[in-house]
Amino acid sequence: MTFIITWAWAINIAKGNIMRLAGKTAIVTGGGAGMGEAVAKAYGRAGANVVVVDVNAANGEATVDAIRTAGGAATFVRADVANTADVTTMAQTAVDTYGDIDILYNNAAVQLHFQDARAHELSEEIWDRTYGINIRGVWLCCKYVIPSMLRRGGGTIINVASPTGLFGLAPTYTAYSSSKGAVFALTRVMAVDYAADKIRVNALVPGATETPLTEELFADQATRQSLLDATPLGRLGQAEDVVGLALFLACDDSAYCTGGIYTVDGGLTAV
Repeated sequence: MTFIITWAWAINIAKGNIMRLAGKTAIVTGGGAGMGEAVAKAYGRAGANVVVVDVNAANGEATVDAIRTAGGAATFVRADVANTADVTTMAQTAVDTYGDIDILYNNAAVQLHFQDARAHELSEEIWDRTYGINIRGVWLCCKYVIPSMLRRGGGTIINVASPTGLFGLAPTYTAYSSSKGAVFALTRVMAVDYAADKIRVNALVPGATETPLTEELFADQATRQSLLDATPLGRLGQAEDVVGLALFLACDDSAYCTGGIYTVDGGLTAV
């Protein structure tokens, strides 16, 4: 028997990635930029069929093109995760294109710099927008993807949280921090609710990471330096830093892991 493989697939095999998610279907929200983009590409390299979800069509399509160019399979769905119609379309597109869903990576979020504020100074608009995407969006994606996982006989959900949801690391970011705290609670109650259904639910917690979401914040050198000083490893995170953990939680290597909180923060929360 003769096998013909492309150079991209050969590289993936050499890296040990190709079989970890082979044959699985993964949805990555916020997959057009930053950590979501890095994870979507990694899932593609690992053999998954990747459904890239983003509100920015140009960015999402670029991620899909990169996955396909590397020899993987990917489809783009434009969706606002806070919108029920968009999320149902997302889930149905994944099922129609690739079959039932194995992995949901809930990454889409907003952090409204210089608009979030202390509780009495915070506008209802900023509160509602932050909660709409950061927690309603996570819940909606779970709500409409889980039925596919139940049919499939299991799956894994990875909710991207934040250290600010556990510790007072972000003064004045009332809406963002509390919405990320809600992600932890949702993760844990779902982990228990769906354990018997073989659906694992975990939280991945990046630290101070350089992405388009934080670009405006880190442009302030005082803020940047304070975060560097607070991080024992002495540098800010990069989008690729979350990939190893995102792969671990998505694949069978983490078969006994559910309800967990997994940090990738350079030691930020260790001190």
